[in-house]
Amino acid sequence: MSNQKPGAPDPTLTKRKGAPNPIVIIIGIILVSALASYIVPSGVFERVLDPNTDRMVVDPSSFHYTEQNPTGFFDLFKSLTRGLQSASDIIAFLFIIGGAFGVMEATGAIKSGMGTLVLKMRGRELLLVPVCMAIFTCGSAFAANEEEYLAFLPLILSICLAMGFDSLTALGIVFGSTGAGIASGCTNPFTVGVAQGIAGLPLFSGIELRLVSLVVLYVINATFVTLYARKVKANPRASSMYELDRARTDTFAVNEEERMTGRHKLVLLIFVATIAILVYGVIQYGFYIDELAALFLIMGIAAGLVGGLRPGEIADSFIKGCHNMLFPCVMVGFCKATTIILTDALIMDTIIHFLAGLLTGIPATLTACGMFLIQALFNFLVPSGSGQAAITMPIMAPLADLVGITRQTAVLAFQFGDASTNCITPASGMTMSALAIAGVPLNKWWKFFVPLVLIWWGIAILFLIYATLTGYGPF
Repeated sequence: MSNQKPGAPDPTLTKRKGAPNPIVIIIGIILVSALASYIVPSGVFERVLDPNTDRMVVDPSSFHYTEQNPTGFFDLFKSLTRGLQSASDIIAFLFIIGGAFGVMEATGAIKSGMGTLVLKMRGRELLLVPVCMAIFTCGSAFAANEEEYLAFLPLILSICLAMGFDSLTALGIVFGSTGAGIASGCTNPFTVGVAQGIAGLPLFSGIELRLVSLVVLYVINATFVTLYARKVKANPRASSMYELDRARTDTFAVNEEERMTGRHKLVLLIFVATIAILVYGVIQYGFYIDELAALFLIMGIAAGLVGGLRPGEIADSFIKGCHNMLFPCVMVGFCKATTIILTDALIMDTIIHFLAGLLTGIPATLTACGMFLIQALFNFLVPSGSGQAAITMPIMAPLADLVGITRQTAVLAFQFGDASTNCITPASGMTMSALAIAGVPLNKWWKFFVPLVLIWWGIAILFLIYATLTGYGPF
Protein backbone atom coordinates (compact mmCIF):
# COMPACT_ATOMS: atom_id res chain seq x y z
CA MET A 1 0.00 0.00 0.00
CA SER A 2 1.19 3.52 -0.80
CA ASN A 3 2.40 5.72 2.02
CA GLN A 4 1.04 8.82 0.27
CA LYS A 5 -1.54 10.51 2.50
CA PRO A 6 -4.80 12.16 1.43
CA GLY A 7 -3.49 15.64 2.12
CA ALA A 8 -0.06 15.30 0.56
CA PRO A 9 0.30 16.03 -3.17
CA ASP A 10 2.90 13.89 -4.88
CA PRO A 11 5.59 16.25 -6.23
CA THR A 12 6.67 13.69 -8.82
CA LEU A 13 3.17 13.68 -10.30
CA THR A 14 3.17 17.47 -10.46
CA LYS A 15 6.48 17.43 -12.26
CA ARG A 16 5.47 14.70 -14.69
CA LYS A 17 2.30 16.52 -15.66
CA GLY A 18 4.11 19.83 -16.16
CA ALA A 19 1.79 21.66 -13.74
CA PRO A 20 3.42 24.63 -12.00
CA ASN A 21 4.11 24.17 -8.32
CA PRO A 22 1.73 26.35 -6.26
CA ILE A 23 4.71 27.80 -4.39
CA VAL A 24 6.09 29.04 -7.72
CA ILE A 25 2.73 30.67 -8.53
CA ILE A 26 2.64 32.50 -5.21
CA ILE A 27 6.25 33.63 -5.55
CA GLY A 28 5.38 34.98 -9.00
CA ILE A 29 2.52 37.02 -7.53
CA ILE A 30 4.80 38.33 -4.79
CA LEU A 31 7.40 39.41 -7.37
CA VAL A 32 4.76 41.18 -9.48
CA SER A 33 3.52 42.99 -6.35
CA ALA A 34 7.07 44.09 -5.54
CA LEU A 35 7.57 45.29 -9.12
CA ALA A 36 4.30 47.23 -8.93
CA SER A 37 5.68 49.16 -5.96
CA TYR A 38 8.13 50.82 -8.40
CA ILE A 39 5.47 51.60 -11.02
CA VAL A 40 2.21 52.39 -9.19
CA PRO A 41 2.27 55.81 -7.43
CA SER A 42 2.08 55.63 -3.65
CA GLY A 43 -1.00 57.13 -2.04
CA VAL A 44 -2.91 56.96 1.20
CA PHE A 45 -6.32 57.57 2.68
CA GLU A 46 -6.55 58.91 6.20
CA ARG A 47 -8.05 56.43 8.65
CA VAL A 48 -10.64 57.54 11.17
CA LEU A 49 -12.49 55.74 13.94
CA ASP A 50 -16.00 54.72 12.89
CA PRO A 51 -18.27 55.02 15.96
CA ASN A 52 -20.74 52.50 14.50
CA THR A 53 -18.24 49.64 14.33
CA ASP A 54 -15.38 50.86 16.55
CA ARG A 55 -13.02 50.16 13.64
CA MET A 56 -10.51 52.33 11.81
CA VAL A 57 -11.96 53.01 8.35
CA VAL A 58 -11.02 55.07 5.31
CA ASP A 59 -12.01 58.72 5.00
CA PRO A 60 -13.10 58.70 1.31
CA SER A 61 -12.28 62.40 0.78
CA SER A 62 -8.76 62.23 2.19
CA PHE A 63 -6.80 60.44 -0.55
CA HIS A 64 -3.50 62.03 -1.46
CA TYR A 65 -0.34 60.89 -3.16
CA THR A 66 2.78 60.48 -1.11
CA GLU A 67 6.43 59.70 -1.49
CA GLN A 68 7.19 56.47 -3.29
CA ASN A 69 8.08 53.59 -0.98
CA PRO A 70 9.16 50.71 -3.24
CA THR A 71 9.92 47.24 -1.92
CA GLY A 72 13.63 46.70 -1.43
CA PHE A 73 15.50 43.48 -2.14
CA PHE A 74 15.80 42.62 1.53
CA ASP A 75 12.21 43.71 2.21
CA LEU A 76 11.03 41.26 -0.44
CA PHE A 77 12.44 38.33 1.48
CA LYS A 78 11.34 39.76 4.82
CA SER A 79 7.76 39.82 3.52
CA LEU A 80 7.80 36.01 3.37
CA THR A 81 8.82 35.63 7.00
CA ARG A 82 6.41 38.38 8.04
CA GLY A 83 3.66 36.61 6.11
CA LEU A 84 4.31 33.40 8.01
CA GLN A 85 4.22 35.32 11.29
CA SER A 86 1.05 37.17 10.29
CA ALA A 87 -0.67 33.88 9.47
CA SER A 88 0.60 32.12 12.59
CA ASP A 89 -2.91 31.63 14.00
CA ILE A 90 -4.15 29.92 10.84
CA ILE A 91 -0.94 27.89 10.56
CA ALA A 92 -1.23 26.68 14.16
CA PHE A 93 -4.89 25.82 13.50
CA LEU A 94 -3.99 23.75 10.44
CA PHE A 95 -1.19 21.92 12.27
CA ILE A 96 -3.51 20.95 15.12
CA ILE A 97 -6.23 19.84 12.69
CA GLY A 98 -3.70 17.73 10.80
CA GLY A 99 -2.38 16.22 14.00
CA ALA A 100 -5.85 15.44 15.36
CA PHE A 101 -6.90 13.71 12.15
CA GLY A 102 -3.58 11.88 12.11
CA VAL A 103 -4.47 10.37 15.48
CA MET A 104 -7.99 9.49 14.30
CA GLU A 105 -6.56 7.84 11.21
CA ALA A 106 -4.16 5.80 13.33
CA THR A 107 -7.08 4.34 15.32
CA GLY A 108 -8.53 2.89 12.09
CA ALA A 109 -11.89 4.56 12.76
CA ILE A 110 -11.80 6.76 9.66
CA LYS A 111 -10.96 3.82 7.39
CA SER A 112 -13.66 1.54 8.81
CA GLY A 113 -16.24 4.33 9.02
CA MET A 114 -15.56 5.35 5.43
CA GLY A 115 -15.88 1.75 4.31
CA THR A 116 -19.20 1.34 6.08
CA LEU A 117 -20.53 4.58 4.60
CA VAL A 118 -19.47 3.66 1.08
CA LEU A 119 -21.08 0.23 1.34
CA LYS A 120 -24.36 1.61 2.73
CA MET A 121 -24.51 4.38 0.09
CA ARG A 122 -24.02 2.11 -2.87
CA GLY A 123 -26.50 3.05 -5.54
CA ARG A 124 -27.21 6.37 -3.79
CA GLU A 125 -23.74 7.90 -3.77
CA LEU A 126 -24.86 11.10 -5.48
CA LEU A 127 -27.06 12.03 -2.50
CA LEU A 128 -23.89 12.69 -0.55
CA VAL A 129 -23.12 15.81 -2.60
CA PRO A 130 -26.27 17.93 -2.04
CA VAL A 131 -26.62 16.79 1.59
CA CYS A 132 -23.05 17.78 2.50
CA MET A 133 -23.36 21.02 0.56
CA ALA A 134 -26.60 21.95 2.34
CA ILE A 135 -24.93 21.55 5.74
CA PHE A 136 -21.77 23.43 4.78
CA THR A 137 -23.68 26.19 2.98
CA CYS A 138 -25.77 26.93 6.07
CA GLY A 139 -22.63 26.98 8.20
CA SER A 140 -21.08 29.61 5.92
CA ALA A 141 -24.24 31.69 5.56
CA PHE A 142 -25.23 31.84 9.22
CA ALA A 143 -22.01 31.19 11.17
CA ALA A 144 -19.35 32.55 8.76
CA ASN A 145 -17.64 29.15 8.49
CA GLU A 146 -15.02 29.01 5.76
CA GLU A 147 -11.45 28.14 6.79
CA GLU A 148 -12.95 25.69 9.27
CA TYR A 149 -13.89 23.39 6.39
CA LEU A 150 -10.22 22.68 5.72
CA ALA A 151 -10.55 20.37 8.71
CA PHE A 152 -13.11 18.24 6.86
CA LEU A 153 -11.47 18.27 3.44
CA PRO A 154 -9.25 15.18 3.95
CA LEU A 155 -12.28 13.17 5.06
CA ILE A 156 -14.48 14.48 2.21
CA LEU A 157 -11.68 13.72 -0.24
CA SER A 158 -11.36 10.17 1.06
CA ILE A 159 -15.09 9.51 0.79
CA CYS A 160 -15.40 11.04 -2.70
CA LEU A 161 -12.56 8.94 -4.08
CA ALA A 162 -13.87 5.80 -2.41
CA MET A 163 -17.32 6.39 -3.95
CA GLY A 164 -15.93 6.72 -7.45
CA PHE A 165 -15.89 10.51 -7.70
CA ASP A 166 -12.68 12.57 -7.96
CA SER A 167 -10.74 15.15 -5.99
CA LEU A 168 -12.39 18.00 -7.92
CA THR A 169 -15.75 16.80 -6.61
CA ALA A 170 -14.45 17.08 -3.05
CA LEU A 171 -13.20 20.61 -3.65
CA GLY A 172 -16.45 21.48 -5.42
CA ILE A 173 -18.44 20.40 -2.35
CA VAL A 174 -16.38 22.70 -0.11
CA PHE A 175 -16.06 25.75 -2.34
CA GLY A 176 -19.54 25.44 -3.81
CA SER A 177 -20.84 25.57 -0.24
CA THR A 178 -18.68 28.45 0.97
CA GLY A 179 -19.35 30.36 -2.25
CA ALA A 180 -23.11 30.27 -1.71
CA GLY A 181 -22.90 30.86 2.04
CA ILE A 182 -20.41 33.75 2.00
CA ALA A 183 -22.09 35.42 -1.00
CA SER A 184 -25.48 35.45 0.72
CA GLY A 185 -23.91 36.31 4.08
CA CYS A 186 -27.24 36.06 5.86
CA THR A 187 -25.88 36.60 9.38
CA ASN A 188 -22.16 36.82 8.67
CA PRO A 189 -20.73 39.31 11.19
CA PHE A 190 -17.32 39.49 9.50
CA THR A 191 -18.53 40.59 6.06
CA VAL A 192 -22.12 41.81 5.97
CA GLY A 193 -22.01 42.85 9.62
CA VAL A 194 -18.88 44.96 9.20
CA ALA A 195 -19.99 46.41 5.84
CA GLN A 196 -23.43 47.36 7.13
CA GLY A 197 -21.90 48.91 10.23
CA ILE A 198 -19.60 51.09 8.14
CA ALA A 199 -22.52 52.06 5.88
CA GLY A 200 -24.66 52.95 8.92
CA LEU A 201 -27.27 50.29 8.16
CA PRO A 202 -29.13 48.23 10.79
CA LEU A 203 -27.27 45.00 11.46
CA PHE A 204 -28.33 42.19 9.09
CA SER A 205 -31.11 44.33 7.59
CA GLY A 206 -32.28 43.28 4.13
CA ILE A 207 -31.89 39.62 5.03
CA GLU A 208 -34.95 38.60 2.98
CA LEU A 209 -33.22 39.18 -0.35
CA ARG A 210 -30.04 37.56 0.90
CA LEU A 211 -32.03 34.45 1.89
CA VAL A 212 -33.38 34.27 -1.65
CA SER A 213 -29.84 34.54 -3.02
CA LEU A 214 -28.77 31.75 -0.63
CA VAL A 215 -31.39 29.37 -2.01
CA VAL A 216 -30.64 30.26 -5.64
CA LEU A 217 -26.89 29.86 -5.24
CA TYR A 218 -27.20 26.60 -3.29
CA VAL A 219 -29.45 25.02 -5.90
CA ILE A 220 -27.16 26.05 -8.75
CA ASN A 221 -23.95 25.02 -6.98
CA ALA A 222 -25.31 21.68 -5.75
CA THR A 223 -26.64 20.92 -9.23
CA PHE A 224 -23.32 21.83 -10.85
CA VAL A 225 -21.24 19.63 -8.54
CA THR A 226 -23.74 16.74 -8.55
CA LEU A 227 -23.91 16.62 -12.35
CA TYR A 228 -20.13 16.65 -12.51
CA ALA A 229 -19.88 13.89 -9.90
CA ARG A 230 -22.36 11.79 -11.88
CA LYS A 231 -20.32 12.25 -15.05
CA VAL A 232 -17.10 11.16 -13.32
CA LYS A 233 -18.86 8.24 -11.63
CA ALA A 234 -20.07 7.01 -15.04
CA ASN A 235 -16.73 7.61 -16.77
CA PRO A 236 -13.71 8.14 -14.47
CA ARG A 237 -11.53 9.08 -17.45
CA ALA A 238 -13.72 12.16 -17.97
CA SER A 239 -11.96 13.69 -14.97
CA SER A 240 -8.86 15.80 -15.62
CA MET A 241 -7.60 14.41 -12.30
CA TYR A 242 -7.97 10.78 -13.42
CA GLU A 243 -4.26 9.95 -13.57
CA LEU A 244 -3.40 11.82 -10.37
CA ASP A 245 -6.29 10.30 -8.43
CA ARG A 246 -5.66 6.80 -9.79
CA ALA A 247 -2.09 6.95 -8.48
CA ARG A 248 -3.44 7.06 -4.94
CA THR A 249 -6.56 4.91 -5.19
CA ASP A 250 -4.95 2.29 -2.99
CA THR A 251 -4.95 4.86 -0.19
CA PHE A 252 -8.74 4.98 -0.41
CA ALA A 253 -9.47 1.33 -1.18
CA VAL A 254 -12.39 -0.01 0.80
CA ASN A 255 -12.25 -3.48 2.27
CA GLU A 256 -15.78 -4.83 2.24
CA GLU A 257 -14.94 -7.26 5.02
CA GLU A 258 -13.71 -4.47 7.29
CA ARG A 259 -16.32 -3.57 9.91
CA MET A 260 -16.37 -0.99 12.64
CA THR A 261 -15.45 -2.16 16.10
CA GLY A 262 -16.84 -0.71 19.30
CA ARG A 263 -13.72 1.42 19.68
CA HIS A 264 -14.14 2.74 16.13
CA LYS A 265 -17.72 3.74 16.87
CA LEU A 266 -16.67 5.58 20.02
CA VAL A 267 -13.93 7.45 18.12
CA LEU A 268 -16.41 8.53 15.44
CA LEU A 269 -18.89 9.51 18.16
CA ILE A 270 -16.19 11.76 19.65
CA PHE A 271 -15.74 13.32 16.20
CA VAL A 272 -19.48 13.95 15.80
CA ALA A 273 -19.69 15.42 19.32
CA THR A 274 -16.76 17.72 18.52
CA ILE A 275 -18.52 19.02 15.40
CA ALA A 276 -21.74 19.58 17.35
CA ILE A 277 -19.86 21.55 20.01
CA LEU A 278 -18.04 23.46 17.27
CA VAL A 279 -21.28 24.55 15.57
CA TYR A 280 -22.93 25.46 18.86
CA GLY A 281 -19.86 27.37 20.03
CA VAL A 282 -19.53 29.34 16.79
CA ILE A 283 -23.19 30.36 16.81
CA GLN A 284 -23.71 30.88 20.53
CA TYR A 285 -20.31 32.04 21.79
CA GLY A 286 -18.45 33.23 18.71
CA PHE A 287 -15.81 30.49 18.76
CA TYR A 288 -12.96 31.16 16.38
CA ILE A 289 -9.43 29.92 15.70
CA ASP A 290 -8.20 29.40 19.26
CA GLU A 291 -11.38 27.73 20.52
CA LEU A 292 -11.69 25.53 17.43
CA ALA A 293 -8.07 24.47 17.62
CA ALA A 294 -8.53 23.54 21.28
CA LEU A 295 -11.59 21.48 20.39
CA PHE A 296 -9.72 19.50 17.74
CA LEU A 297 -6.78 19.01 20.08
CA ILE A 298 -9.10 17.57 22.74
CA MET A 299 -10.73 15.43 20.06
CA GLY A 300 -7.37 14.01 18.94
CA ILE A 301 -6.27 13.09 22.45
CA ALA A 302 -9.64 11.58 23.37
CA ALA A 303 -9.84 9.66 20.10
CA GLY A 304 -6.38 8.22 20.62
CA LEU A 305 -7.11 7.05 24.15
CA VAL A 306 -10.51 5.59 23.28
CA GLY A 307 -9.10 4.06 20.11
CA GLY A 308 -6.59 2.05 22.11
CA LEU A 309 -3.40 3.93 21.20
CA ARG A 310 -0.57 4.22 23.68
CA PRO A 311 0.66 7.74 24.58
CA GLY A 312 3.74 7.32 22.39
CA GLU A 313 1.59 6.20 19.46
CA ILE A 314 -0.70 9.19 19.93
CA ALA A 315 2.31 11.53 19.83
CA ASP A 316 3.81 9.83 16.75
CA SER A 317 0.45 9.93 14.91
CA PHE A 318 -0.04 13.58 15.81
CA ILE A 319 3.37 14.56 14.41
CA LYS A 320 2.69 12.51 11.28
CA GLY A 321 -0.60 14.36 10.79
CA CYS A 322 1.14 17.71 11.28
CA HIS A 323 3.63 16.75 8.58
CA ASN A 324 0.78 16.36 6.09
CA MET A 325 -0.19 20.00 6.73
CA LEU A 326 3.30 21.46 6.25
CA PHE A 327 2.78 22.39 2.60
CA PRO A 328 -0.64 24.08 3.15
CA CYS A 329 0.80 26.02 6.10
CA VAL A 330 3.68 27.37 4.01
CA MET A 331 1.15 28.38 1.35
CA VAL A 332 -0.95 30.33 3.85
CA GLY A 333 2.05 32.31 5.07
CA PHE A 334 3.32 33.10 1.59
CA CYS A 335 -0.14 34.29 0.50
CA LYS A 336 -0.03 36.87 3.30
CA ALA A 337 3.23 38.27 1.90
CA THR A 338 1.43 39.82 -1.10
CA THR A 339 -0.85 41.94 1.07
CA ILE A 340 2.12 42.98 3.23
CA ILE A 341 4.08 44.19 0.18
CA LEU A 342 1.15 46.18 -1.27
CA THR A 343 0.38 47.74 2.10
CA ASP A 344 3.97 48.62 3.01
CA ALA A 345 4.59 50.11 -0.45
CA LEU A 346 1.52 52.37 0.05
CA ILE A 347 -0.05 51.30 -3.24
CA MET A 348 -3.05 49.42 -1.86
CA ASP A 349 -4.97 52.68 -1.34
CA THR A 350 -3.92 53.93 -4.77
CA ILE A 351 -5.40 50.85 -6.39
CA ILE A 352 -8.77 51.16 -4.63
CA HIS A 353 -8.85 54.94 -5.29
CA PHE A 354 -8.34 54.30 -8.99
CA LEU A 355 -10.99 51.58 -9.13
CA ALA A 356 -13.55 53.70 -7.29
CA GLY A 357 -12.88 56.57 -9.69
CA LEU A 358 -13.98 54.38 -12.60
CA LEU A 359 -17.55 54.37 -11.25
CA THR A 360 -18.21 58.09 -11.32
CA GLY A 361 -20.54 59.45 -14.01
CA ILE A 362 -22.23 56.20 -15.10
CA PRO A 363 -25.91 55.14 -14.70
CA ALA A 364 -27.03 53.84 -11.30
CA THR A 365 -27.66 50.27 -12.46
CA LEU A 366 -24.27 50.06 -14.10
CA THR A 367 -22.69 51.63 -11.02
CA ALA A 368 -24.03 48.81 -8.82
CA CYS A 369 -22.66 46.23 -11.25
CA GLY A 370 -19.40 48.17 -11.44
CA MET A 371 -19.12 48.11 -7.63
CA PHE A 372 -19.50 44.35 -7.76
CA LEU A 373 -16.81 43.96 -10.41
CA ILE A 374 -14.41 46.21 -8.49
CA GLN A 375 -15.00 44.28 -5.27
CA ALA A 376 -14.49 40.99 -7.13
CA LEU A 377 -11.23 42.19 -8.70
CA PHE A 378 -9.99 43.80 -5.48
CA ASN A 379 -10.69 40.51 -3.74
CA PHE A 380 -7.82 39.00 -5.72
CA LEU A 381 -5.53 41.25 -3.65
CA VAL A 382 -7.39 41.25 -0.32
CA PRO A 383 -9.28 37.95 0.15
CA SER A 384 -10.19 38.91 3.73
CA GLY A 385 -13.86 39.94 3.82
CA SER A 386 -13.62 42.16 6.89
CA GLY A 387 -10.37 43.69 5.64
CA GLN A 388 -11.90 44.44 2.27
CA ALA A 389 -14.97 45.98 3.93
CA ALA A 390 -12.80 48.30 6.03
CA ILE A 391 -10.93 49.49 2.92
CA THR A 392 -13.69 49.75 0.31
CA MET A 393 -17.01 50.39 2.09
CA PRO A 394 -16.09 53.88 3.37
CA ILE A 395 -15.67 54.78 -0.30
CA MET A 396 -18.55 52.78 -1.77
CA ALA A 397 -21.17 53.93 0.76
CA PRO A 398 -20.82 57.67 0.00
CA LEU A 399 -20.46 56.85 -3.70
CA ALA A 400 -23.82 55.06 -3.55
CA ASP A 401 -25.40 58.25 -2.16
CA LEU A 402 -23.90 60.32 -4.99
CA VAL A 403 -25.08 58.09 -7.84
CA GLY A 404 -28.57 57.44 -6.47
CA ILE A 405 -28.46 53.83 -5.30
CA THR A 406 -29.09 52.62 -1.78
CA ARG A 407 -26.26 51.84 0.62
CA GLN A 408 -27.82 48.41 1.09
CA THR A 409 -27.22 47.80 -2.62
CA ALA A 410 -23.58 48.82 -2.17
CA VAL A 411 -23.28 46.27 0.65
CA LEU A 412 -24.88 43.63 -1.58
CA ALA A 413 -22.30 44.42 -4.29
CA PHE A 414 -19.55 44.09 -1.70
CA GLN A 415 -20.67 40.69 -0.38
CA PHE A 416 -21.15 39.22 -3.86
CA GLY A 417 -17.77 40.55 -4.95
CA ASP A 418 -16.05 39.33 -1.80
CA ALA A 419 -17.27 35.76 -2.31
CA SER A 420 -17.08 35.46 -6.08
CA THR A 421 -13.31 35.18 -6.43
CA ASN A 422 -12.22 33.77 -3.06
CA CYS A 423 -12.17 30.25 -4.44
CA ILE A 424 -9.98 30.98 -7.47
CA THR A 425 -7.52 33.68 -6.39
CA PRO A 426 -3.99 32.42 -5.71
CA ALA A 427 -3.76 35.12 -3.02
CA SER A 428 -6.26 33.20 -0.86
CA GLY A 429 -4.58 31.10 1.79
CA MET A 430 -7.64 28.88 2.08
CA THR A 431 -7.83 28.22 -1.66
CA MET A 432 -4.17 27.36 -2.05
CA SER A 433 -4.21 25.27 1.14
CA ALA A 434 -7.24 23.30 -0.06
CA LEU A 435 -5.61 22.66 -3.44
CA ALA A 436 -2.46 21.50 -1.67
CA ILE A 437 -4.42 19.18 0.63
CA ALA A 438 -6.30 17.68 -2.32
CA GLY A 439 -3.23 17.58 -4.56
CA VAL A 440 -5.05 19.48 -7.35
CA PRO A 441 -3.00 21.76 -9.66
CA LEU A 442 -4.30 25.32 -9.94
CA ASN A 443 -4.84 25.13 -13.72
CA LYS A 444 -7.06 22.05 -13.39
CA TRP A 445 -9.02 23.70 -10.61
CA TRP A 446 -9.62 26.82 -12.71
CA LYS A 447 -10.76 24.75 -15.68
CA PHE A 448 -13.29 22.97 -13.48
CA PHE A 449 -14.58 25.82 -11.31
CA VAL A 450 -14.27 29.08 -13.29
CA PRO A 451 -17.43 28.28 -15.34
CA LEU A 452 -19.41 28.14 -12.08
CA VAL A 453 -17.84 31.40 -10.91
CA LEU A 454 -18.99 33.06 -14.14
CA ILE A 455 -22.52 31.82 -13.42
CA TRP A 456 -22.21 33.45 -9.97
CA TRP A 457 -21.28 36.72 -11.64
CA GLY A 458 -24.38 36.56 -13.81
CA ILE A 459 -26.59 35.86 -10.78
CA ALA A 460 -24.95 38.68 -8.82
CA ILE A 461 -25.60 41.16 -11.63
CA LEU A 462 -29.27 40.12 -11.84
CA PHE A 463 -29.72 40.57 -8.07
CA LEU A 464 -27.98 43.96 -8.18
CA ILE A 465 -30.16 45.17 -11.04
CA TYR A 466 -33.23 44.10 -9.05
CA ALA A 467 -31.90 45.83 -5.92
CA THR A 468 -31.26 49.05 -7.85
CA LEU A 469 -34.67 49.09 -9.53
CA THR A 470 -36.58 48.34 -6.29
CA GLY A 471 -34.59 50.64 -3.99
CA TYR A 472 -33.35 47.77 -1.81
CA GLY A 473 -33.08 49.27 1.63
CA PRO A 474 -33.93 50.49 4.22
CA PHE A 475 -31.69 53.10 2.60
